[in-house]
Amino acid sequence: MNTPNKYIYQSTAFALRSFQEGDEMALVKHANNIKIFNNVRDVFPHPYTLDDAVWWVDANKNSQAPFNTLAIEIEGEVVGGIGIVLGNDIYRSSAEIGYWLGESHWGKGIMSAVVKVMTDYVFQHFPDIVRLWAGIFEYNKASMRVVEKAGYHLESIQKKACIKNGQVIDAYLYVCFRAD
Repeated sequence: MNTPNKYIYQSTAFALRSFQEGDEMALVKHANNIKIFNNVRDVFPHPYTLDDAVWWVDANKNSQAPFNTLAIEIEGEVVGGIGIVLGNDIYRSSAEIGYWLGESHWGKGIMSAVVKVMTDYVFQHFPDIVRLWAGIFEYNKASMRVVEKAGYHLESIQKKACIKNGQVIDAYLYVCFRAD
């Protein structure tokens, strides 16, 4: 049985909500793309199969507010995801933000708006978080523009910090701070 959608944001362009049963086929449709895999951590599977989508939805469908992970919905279909990984121990005032969007929706300004909404949501609902950061691969200029438009700024370039597809690459570290 499907649980009701838990929307945290709705506009004419997109909505952010919790994942739910029934999202699996749309996830496979949009996530099974090498161009997405090339720009995210290796834990994001490729190829992205129905089993991966079932596992993801099952792991996230019963989450409670405040949400760490949200589905990006456009015209009633899940087309991407956004979430945070909370820091711990001495890094407990920070969280990493990560996101992906189906290629058919690239270049339309959607992701910058999504990142801005999620950033505001995190600062409103996670009072201990004062710093959000995004690590972006050196070649992903589009994602750098996304976070810049959402109010993040380049804090550092971590030289040779990542390995993606067998290549050692730089990571660009973008940050956004809670307003005082």
